[in-house]
Amino acid sequence: MSRGRVPLRHSLVTRLLVTSVLIAIAATAATAWLAVSTATRAIRQEQGRSLTEDKGVYDMLVGYGATHADWSGAPALIRARSAKLGRRITLMTADRVVIADSGPGPSLAAARPSATVDPLNLDLALTGGTERIDARAVGPFRLPAAERAELRKVAEDQLSCVRRIGSDGRITELPNGRPALTVTGPDKVIAACEAKLPALTRAEAKPLGKLGALVTRCAGPPPEYQLGVWPDFSTYVQKAEPADLKDQAVATALGPRELFDLGNKRATARIRGCVEKSRRAMLQPYVAPPALLFVTDPDTGSDQTRFTLSRQNTIRIVTTTGGVLLATIFITVLVGRRLIRPLRALTDAADRHTPALVSTQDEIGRLARALNDSAERRDRAEAQRRAMVSDVAHELRTPLTNIRSWLEAAQDDLAPTDGQLLELLHEEAVLLQHIIDDLSDLSAADAGTLRIHPEPTYVRDVLVQAVDSQRAPAHAAGVGLAMEVDGDPVVAADPVRLRQMVGNLVSNGIRYTPRGGSVTVSAQGSTITVRDTGVGIAAENLPKIFDRFWRADESRSRATGGSGLGLAIVRKLADAHGGTVEVDSTPGSGTTFTVRLP
Repeated sequence: MSRGRVPLRHSLVTRLLVTSVLIAIAATAATAWLAVSTATRAIRQEQGRSLTEDKGVYDMLVGYGATHADWSGAPALIRARSAKLGRRITLMTADRVVIADSGPGPSLAAARPSATVDPLNLDLALTGGTERIDARAVGPFRLPAAERAELRKVAEDQLSCVRRIGSDGRITELPNGRPALTVTGPDKVIAACEAKLPALTRAEAKPLGKLGALVTRCAGPPPEYQLGVWPDFSTYVQKAEPADLKDQAVATALGPRELFDLGNKRATARIRGCVEKSRRAMLQPYVAPPALLFVTDPDTGSDQTRFTLSRQNTIRIVTTTGGVLLATIFITVLVGRRLIRPLRALTDAADRHTPALVSTQDEIGRLARALNDSAERRDRAEAQRRAMVSDVAHELRTPLTNIRSWLEAAQDDLAPTDGQLLELLHEEAVLLQHIIDDLSDLSAADAGTLRIHPEPTYVRDVLVQAVDSQRAPAHAAGVGLAMEVDGDPVVAADPVRLRQMVGNLVSNGIRYTPRGGSVTVSAQGSTITVRDTGVGIAAENLPKIFDRFWRADESRSRATGGSGLGLAIVRKLADAHGGTVEVDSTPGSGTTFTVRLP
């Protein structure tokens, strides 16, 4: 099983990071969109409101200036509008002399004006129209009360006529006081009514004649006047019947359409310019002079648009923020449940002491596999512990039983207390000591307290000592011992533990080699080999031979000698030296143990 690092794409940290980044991006994008859209909407609303307020102030002052020759009455209007809007309104001359100011505030000497109030030169960006001269500036063209009443009477009679024949209409008053009748119905209704509003009154004729003279001086006399068609302007104007004063002045300058080409746009534009110039010259004495208008914040003196969140925008922000929060919580819970599910499976498996069924490839999967391996090792260790306790009890019981039996027999005078009995008791005591020593070594190895003291060691000397210590048992078993060493190798090893390791292997070979067989110990470099010609080990039993108290032949008694721990100690000693021990065996042909030291 692989114990390498988890691939980055499967890493739990990567998944958490990606999830967090996606949630953060979604929340940031939603918040940014909400902030931008709300601020944009609020700014547009406030800009619209501010523009409406500015237009209202501008229109109020233009209307006042168009009907008054000076600004003497403007302060009262400005203060009233300022109190209503909560803005500071200031009116100055072109030289920045204050005409009217709604209240104290920062100096506006260097400030940019909101607009220039001039009834004869309107700000088309604020009015949204196309005419430069305000329609309320009528000056000398305003009708006196008597003529207004006379024209009103004519208009009412005409409206009554219109209504009598089944139609309807309404009367409106133009800025100069002239009534105008608007009929809703077929045009023939007007023709059916006898009464008609006169084209000109006495009060209108004089200023209109003056306007015609000014236009003629600017653009030149009309062709028909030059040709002597009309004796004077008044007769010409009466024939023209214009719709309003401006068109009347244009008609005065152009003359009858059959005598002047209206398609000549350049001439028309020039004449209209003359009309506007002439009207402005005539109206100048009757309107207030141009003035600079400032609509600013009372505290800062700035004309920048200020905005605050409206109730609607506040509700929108709260709703959207709540939605983003709920979506974030939902996604977090969903991802969290998905990540916690394998952890719960691990917890349940740990509680049941069963393998955890987790198939993920991230750190949790690795943890599950580690826990499963740990559980397997724990089960194996527990099984080995129980087996070892049973085996230790069994191994100690046999020599102790023998010693007790011989002692009881001697007490009952059933066995003589001679040298032979003492020798038997000594052999059993040596066996017990051997088992206890082996158990002590294994316990130290398991606890990590098995100490070795490596030093340069001549392999030949160690092998000679190990072989010599086993010659007596080999001779008694009828097994030959041989040693083969290539050269005089030196290894870094603990000589005592190395002799113990080789001795255990030789003792094991003698024990399982029948009479007449042989055990050969050889060495080449740092490799030591112990080969016997014994009964061999079946292939299925090879992985078990280093287990404690394991025997290939369970029927063997302790008469063959050994504690059943020798090969387990060999494995531990080889590991302590940083080496390995391997086994190769063929049943009926013998077994070969190979120890490789670093």
